[in-house]
Amino acid sequence: MQWVQDPNQSNIHDQNNVKREASRHFRNRKKKYLKTKTYELETNSKIKNIRDTYRGFSDVKKGYRPRTDIVRDVKGDFVTDCYSILARRRNHFSSLQSVHGANDVRQTEIHTTVPLVPEPSAFKVELVIEKLKRHKSPGIDQIPAELIKAGGRTICYEIHKHFNSVWNMEELPDE
Repeated sequence: MQWVQDPNQSNIHDQNNVKREASRHFRNRKKKYLKTKTYELETNSKIKNIRDTYRGFSDVKKGYRPRTDIVRDVKGDFVTDCYSILARRRNHFSSLQSVHGANDVRQTEIHTTVPLVPEPSAFKVELVIEKLKRHKSPGIDQIPAELIKAGGRTICYEIHKHFNSVWNMEELPDE
């Protein structure tokens, strides 16, 4: 900030040096980025990983987008050190959480008997089942969408019943 306030020759020289250093830094980061992207594309094409290869090509086409992690500290000065940035964010979010009465609200929400969000109706569960896409690979339960859709109202009712029991207990059943 002293460069802007006092534009003498030495301050202008210092400012130019900082600009040059920043340009060099980002140029080196761009070279490193392109080198790693090239390596990733080569390895993905060698192991026949087509999806990641084409995704890498589209990333390279978009070009290098430098990101700078700059945050203002409490005094208003810029901070670029990763540890200082983490400390600033930690302080910021902890101050947001420690608003007067926020802990009381959380405690009352936990102990209330009226749910904050009502449990989903059978109609909503049926709509979600109708929106399931066919011919997709099954999830972790290994049940294909075609089977769920073919089950009709019986499956819909059982899923709704199971979902509401999980909703009310707020944990997954043991079975």
